[in-house]
Amino acid sequence: MKYAFFPGCVSRGGCPELYPSAVKVAESLGFELKEMKDVGCTGAGVLSREVSDPINARTLAKAEAKGLPMMTICSTCQGVLTQANARLQEKEYRDYINKEFLAEEGLEYKGTTQVRHMLWSVVEDYGVDKLKTLVVRPLNGLKVAPFYGCYLIRPPELMVPGAFRKTRRSALENIIEALGGEAVKSSGRTKCCGFPILTSNEENSLAMCGDHTLDAKGKGAEAMVTPCPLCHLELDGKQADAAAHKGEKIDLPVLHLPQLIGLALGFSPKELNMQRHLVSTKPVEAKLGLVEMKV
Repeated sequence: MKYAFFPGCVSRGGCPELYPSAVKVAESLGFELKEMKDVGCTGAGVLSREVSDPINARTLAKAEAKGLPMMTICSTCQGVLTQANARLQEKEYRDYINKEFLAEEGLEYKGTTQVRHMLWSVVEDYGVDKLKTLVVRPLNGLKVAPFYGCYLIRPPELMVPGAFRKTRRSALENIIEALGGEAVKSSGRTKCCGFPILTSNEENSLAMCGDHTLDAKGKGAEAMVTPCPLCHLELDGKQADAAAHKGEKIDLPVLHLPQLIGLALGFSPKELNMQRHLVSTKPVEAKLGLVEMKV
């Protein structure tokens, strides 16, 4: 399977452990990645459509020129690109974008590019049963709470259309169990993590982070996994502040999707840069017999 790889900016910025983990796992699965290096940020849902649609049309046009589907590793990138792509299916609008913004560079978007998150590529292109055959270090019953966040689920008619309803609604749970873990369903797994309002309403943002992680831990989760680096910035990076806000201890390790898969495929925590996390991942490593925990 070959993809035009769009890693996004957070995978090398705020979460630099994500990019190398994703590349290692992709190589293990036989994904051939043609990285797109001359494209812009999606706008992360913050920029207006008037600004971000031309930028994303340019990215989609470059992938189309390669004749490849795009693969993202960020739910926000996936959501923004999918929504822009849907608007660009309208020929009159696409012609306007092509004429006003892409023509000067000799580009034209014809509306054919498919955009797929790595999570979907694993379950739909590679297959969960095939993934099981690659597991050399089963997760040993590790209880993992999947956290989809909001961008990978909404709007459902674009992100979870009928043809993919069966695979996408339980994609993380199916991967966790294929790797030898136990999926723990928390009530907030498809809700906003709180990151988008962090700067405008920090109190509510921390409350959301605390609610999600405490609920998962209360249901027995030993770790959480997310396919979204912005969710990771919130759930891992702001977890200590959320604990202080709630007045409760949390200490729930939060892994990126490629890190969880990578552990089961035999990569070391160091190879997956897990030492970069703010919440220690040592309890996860101890569960897998990779380190000893001091009592």
